[in-house]
Amino acid sequence: MGKDKLRRFAEISEMAHVHQPDTEEMLKGSQRMKGNWAKEFFKNDNPIVLELGCGKGEYTLGQAERDPNRNYLGVDIKGARIWKGAKTSREKGMANVGFLRTRIDFIHNFFTADEVSEIWITFPDPQKKDRRSKKRLTHPLFLDRYRRILSPGATINLKTDSSTLYDYTMDVVHELKLTVNAQTIDVYKLGAAKFDDALNEKLAIKTFYEKMWLGHGKKIKYIQFSLDGWSD
Repeated sequence: MGKDKLRRFAEISEMAHVHQPDTEEMLKGSQRMKGNWAKEFFKNDNPIVLELGCGKGEYTLGQAERDPNRNYLGVDIKGARIWKGAKTSREKGMANVGFLRTRIDFIHNFFTADEVSEIWITFPDPQKKDRRSKKRLTHPLFLDRYRRILSPGATINLKTDSSTLYDYTMDVVHELKLTVNAQTIDVYKLGAAKFDDALNEKLAIKTFYEKMWLGHGKKIKYIQFSLDGWSD
């Protein structure tokens, strides 16, 4: 492992707003954090929003800056990526930003029912091969994990450049008879005309990868849906 990565790991291990569970806590559940994120971690009673696969935390920070009355928690397994967002938020004194280092497969082990008010999934790996569909973050296996922690009426937001992932997600949503609140196949050409100002402001946040895909002429797709009404 390079010296730069080691330095970053050492830095985030000292950051109070970064939670890095050990393997046992990740696999068996976090008795310390479950139900305690707002009061113990963020020191308030504000709603909690997750960004899954947050990378450097660009969306986490962007939303937190625009909405100080909600708590934003970026989730990623890569500590060297989290370091950037964690360092920036600390330097800016952003009290409503935190990071959780874990695999998203275990996200339900860290929150109680109704503890999360919204989820954002921004430019995840689309897992293009069909045999890897269970790895897609909008696969029913993952959605089932999310519904264990989401509050009633909570929304899931997917922003992606991948037609494969967008089409797959739409198929899953229709198959499970979930509620679609907003959708577009071209955020910047069609979205502004369809959505309200608050949503357009959130969608205007651009990650490093989004800027790269836009530079390649790709269209950015978006869907917002809720799990209400999904029955086994």
